Amino acid sequence: MSSTLIPPSCGRAIAVRAGGLVEVVDVEGSQVGDLWAIDVADPRRWLSTSHTRDTLEQLFPRVGQSFVDQRYQPILELVADTSPGLHDMLFPACNPALYAREGSPQHPNCADNFVAAAGQAGVTLPAVPDPVNLFQNSAPDADGRIAVHAAITRPGDRVRLRALRDITLVLTACAVDFWPTNGERCTSLRLDQLDGDGN
Repeated sequence: MSSTLIPPSCGRAIAVRAGGLVEVVDVEGSQVGDLWAIDVADPRRWLSTSHTRDTLEQLFPRVGQSFVDQRYQPILELVADTSPGLHDMLFPACNPALYAREGSPQHPNCADNFVAAAGQAGVTLPAVPDPVNLFQNSAPDADGRIAVHAAITRPGDRVRLRALRDITLVLTACAVDFWPTNGERCTSLRLDQLDGDGN
């Protein structure tokens, strides 16, 4: 197993071969992670949250189901989840405009962190796709309101994912520190690449 630590408010990219298993681990608890998967053979194809919702007709895959790309082809499978199971595929990555609106134009953000991490892996996209917001506690209310509450993950909670083709996987530790999203403080995530036995 190899591990990559994603420090608070930062991002990292790794290469994952088809069939490879990875785990996203919430190190201290209550930390959201923004996740992307980009096809190595054709970087114009990436994990699409909207197409995944359309395919599954639900807000998030269940264990054993897959995320798909813009052509409705599976790209990443959700293999296991030890967290409370609250995740989001509705919100975009936090970005400079969001923080400028709040009076913090120089604030770290997941959109810039994605661009930097993907760029270091040799990937440049025409736009920042909407991410999978792992551990984000923002399920819609009965009246349709979508409030973001503090993540309720515990230290060590994790999701396990299987790459269904060669991908560049990008993970950012969400930078929001003045809304409840990350328990009002940003901490680290860990990205573990597992061997063929899942260890």
